[in-house]
Amino acid sequence: MYNYEFTTLSEDETINLGKEFAKGLAPGDIVAIYGDLGSGKTEFVKGICEYYKVEEIVTSPTFTIVNKYNGTVSDNQTILYHIDLYRIEKESELLEIGFEEYLGDKTAISLIEWAEKTTLIPNNAIQVNIFLDDENDNKRIITIKSPKEFKFGM
Repeated sequence: MYNYEFTTLSEDETINLGKEFAKGLAPGDIVAIYGDLGSGKTEFVKGICEYYKVEEIVTSPTFTIVNKYNGTVSDNQTILYHIDLYRIEKESELLEIGFEEYLGDKTAISLIEWAEKTTLIPNNAIQVNIFLDDENDNKRIITIKSPKEFKFGM
């Protein structure tokens, strides 16, 4: 397992970290994102989507649960599923929306906010934890635990 830790001091820095992180992603990857309300989970996802040149406005799919984005890198098209589990109360709700099918799609990258709300995340998922600093509202500690190595050019 590879472990990384970063500190960001603004939304822009969190987005830029997401862009750097995205360079190491590939179809079939599952990214489980953990963090409190307002910690920057969606900003991190925005960075990933920027890297993939997603044209839609990236917002957290709190009410729709899943947003599907079409991305492109070096003329290669990639599907990104942005899944938000904030409003999920029971895992049976995830089964009803086809959660396991999204995670099993080897042609897409799945980005899951509020991953702590389910036990259905596979063990090989990349884990991103975003912690707010108690003393500085703009400071985030972002840890990444991954079964594969990432190269960060920051």
